[in-house]
Amino acid sequence: MQPTVTWRVFRRFVGAFAAGVALAATSGCTVPVDAVAGISVTDDGHLLGVMMVCGHQIDGATLYVDSADVDSEVTVGSWAADRPLTAGLATWTLDSPSAGWTATRSLTPLTAKTAYALYGWTKDNSWSSSSVSFTLTDRDRLTPETVRYDDVSSNGDESTITVPVAEFKARACENS
Repeated sequence: MQPTVTWRVFRRFVGAFAAGVALAATSGCTVPVDAVAGISVTDDGHLLGVMMVCGHQIDGATLYVDSADVDSEVTVGSWAADRPLTAGLATWTLDSPSAGWTATRSLTPLTAKTAYALYGWTKDNSWSSSSVSFTLTDRDRLTPETVRYDDVSSNGDESTITVPVAEFKARACENS
C-alpha cells in the first residue's frame, strides 16, 4: 500500500507548521505606539501632562508607579479626553480639573524617591503613546515651556531629554 502523503509534502507541512509556531511565540501582543507622552510644569509649578499625537488618536492617559515588578505598578492618576486627541499637541494639568479632560482617577499625592511613568492609550487598545518616567526631583528641574520625554533616535536608542515645547512639537514624532 502506498502512503497518501509523500515524505516531501509531509516535511513541507512540518516546516510550515514550525515556522508558524515560532512566529506566534515571538510576536508580542503589544499596542502600536503613535504618540509621545511628556511632562511639563505650569508657571505656578503644577504638573502638566503633555501628549504629541503623531497620526491616529489617543483617548486618555495614565500615571503609575514605574517599577520593574509589575505587581508594584500602581495607578496614581488617570484622565480621559472629552474628545479623542488627534494629530498635534495636547496639554492638561494633572493635579486639578482641566478643560477638555475628565479625571477618571484623581491624582494621588506623589512622593519623593518614587519613579512614575505617564503614557497615553485608546479605549479599544488600538494605539498608545510612548511613556515618560520621572521622579519629583525630575519634575522640580522643569521650567514652564519645557517638556521632559523619552526620545528615540533613528537607531532605536532611547534617552530621556528636556527640550523647549517648540522643539518637542517638531521632533517628538520623528521616530515614533
